[in-house]
Amino acid sequence: MRRSSALSLALLLAGCTVGPNYTPPHMHAAGQWGEEPRASSSTYSGAVDISWWHSFKDAELDTLVSRLGAQNLEIQAAMARIGQARAQTQVAAAQGLPSANWAGSYGWTQQSKRGFLSLAEPAPGANLQYNYYTNIAASSWDLDLFGMVRRSVEAQRAGTASAEAARRGVALATLADLVADYMRLRGTQAQIVLTERDLKLVLHDLALVQDRKREGAATTLDIAQARARVATTEGALPPLRDAQAALINAIGLLLALPPRALERELATVAPQPGVPEGVPVGFPSQLAQRRPDILEADARLHAATARVGAAKASFYPDITLTGSIGTQSLSASDFFMPAAKYFQLGPTLNVPLFEGGRLRGMLHLRQNQQKEAALAYRQSVLNAWREVDDAMTAYAQAQDRFQRVSEAVEQNHQVLTAARQRYVAGATTFLEVDQAEAAVLSSETAKAASQTQIETILVSLYRALGGGWQFAETSVPDHKGA
Repeated sequence: MRRSSALSLALLLAGCTVGPNYTPPHMHAAGQWGEEPRASSSTYSGAVDISWWHSFKDAELDTLVSRLGAQNLEIQAAMARIGQARAQTQVAAAQGLPSANWAGSYGWTQQSKRGFLSLAEPAPGANLQYNYYTNIAASSWDLDLFGMVRRSVEAQRAGTASAEAARRGVALATLADLVADYMRLRGTQAQIVLTERDLKLVLHDLALVQDRKREGAATTLDIAQARARVATTEGALPPLRDAQAALINAIGLLLALPPRALERELATVAPQPGVPEGVPVGFPSQLAQRRPDILEADARLHAATARVGAAKASFYPDITLTGSIGTQSLSASDFFMPAAKYFQLGPTLNVPLFEGGRLRGMLHLRQNQQKEAALAYRQSVLNAWREVDDAMTAYAQAQDRFQRVSEAVEQNHQVLTAARQRYVAGATTFLEVDQAEAAVLSSETAKAASQTQIETILVSLYRALGGGWQFAETSVPDHKGA
C-alpha cells in the first residue's frame, strides 16, 4: 500500500514543471509607416509580396532564382545546421524516456590466497578457481519530477526554431544578393552599350574633323581634341567589361558554379529590368511574422527562458526508477535454472544538499542570458523598423534623382545637336562639340546608374520587409532527424 502511494505521488509530481513559461514579447509599433518623403516613391500599406522578384518581369532572373534554392551552398549548410539542432532535441528528449539494456558476461577467476581470502579460512579443499556467468537486463526511468528534462527539451526545440529562422535569413540574404548582382550586371551592360555607341559617334566625329582639316576648315587642335575624345571613350570600356565579368562570376558563385560558367548565358546584353508601379510594404507590426532575424531572436529568447526553468528545477529532488533482472551462476549447466535468477527494483532519490554555489551560479547565469536575449530581440525589432524606413526614404530619393537625370539627358542631347550644327557651319570650334558629347555620355551613364540604383534599393527594401525566403522552403530537402 505504501509503495503504491509513493509511486502515485511521484507520478503526480512528474507533471510539475517549475520556471517561467515563455510568452512571446510584444513591442508597440505605429499603425503604419511614416509618410513617404515624396509621392513618387509608390509605396503603400498593402500585403508584402513574398515573390517580389517576379515584379521585375525578367525571365532570366526568374530562372536564376529558381536554381538558387537547390544549388546555393550556404542554404544547404544552414539546412545541415537544422538537422544538427533536431538531433540535439532528440538527444535531450531521450533523457525523459525509460531506457533498457542487456549485458551478458563470462569470467574465469583465480583467487589469491594472499588477498582477501587471507582474512577468512577457506573450507578444506575449496577450489580457488571458478567460472562466473551473468545475464542481466536493466532499465531506468528518470521521473523528471520538476521538469528539468522537459525544460531542456523545450530549449532544444526553440534552438531548432532558431536554426530554421537562421536558414530563412540565409535564403533571404542570398536571394537579395543574387537579384542585386543581376541588376548591377544589367546596369553595367547598359553603360557598355552607351559607351560603345558613343565610341562610334566620336570616331565619326574624328573622321569629320580630318576631312575638314584637309579642306582647311579645321585646325591641328581640333584633330588633337577629337583623338583625345576617342581615347577617353575607349578607356572607359575595360573597367566596365571587368565589372561585367566579376558580376557574372558573383552570380555563378551564389549558384555554386565555377568561374565563367554563366558567361554564355549572361554576357548577352539585355535591357535593364523595370520596377513595379507600386510596392506594398505592409505594416510595422507584421515584420515580426516575416523577418528571419526577428524570428531567430524570438526563438533564442524562448530557449533562454526554458534554460532558466531547467536551472530552477535543479534545486529540487529527483527520483529515478531502476530495476534489473537476470541470472548469475558459477556453472554453465545451471545458468538458466530458476535458482540462478535474481532481480532488483527500487527508486533512487537524489536530493541536492550542498553544491558549493554551483546551482545558484548556474541560475544567475541563465537569468542573465535571458535578459541578454530579451534585449537582443528588442534590438532586432528596432533595427528592422529602421532598415525599412531608411530603404523607403532611399527609394523615394532615388526615383526623384532619376527624374532629374532623365531631364539632363534630354537637355544635353539638344545641346549636342546645336553644337554639331554650329561646328559644321563654322561658327564654333570642335571643343564645343567635344564638351557636348562628353556631357551626353556622362548624363546617359548617370541615368543608367540611377536606374540600377533604384533597382538595388528596391531589393534592399524587399529584403528589409522580410519576404522572399519562402522560395527556399521547398527547394532544399528537409531531412528530419531519425
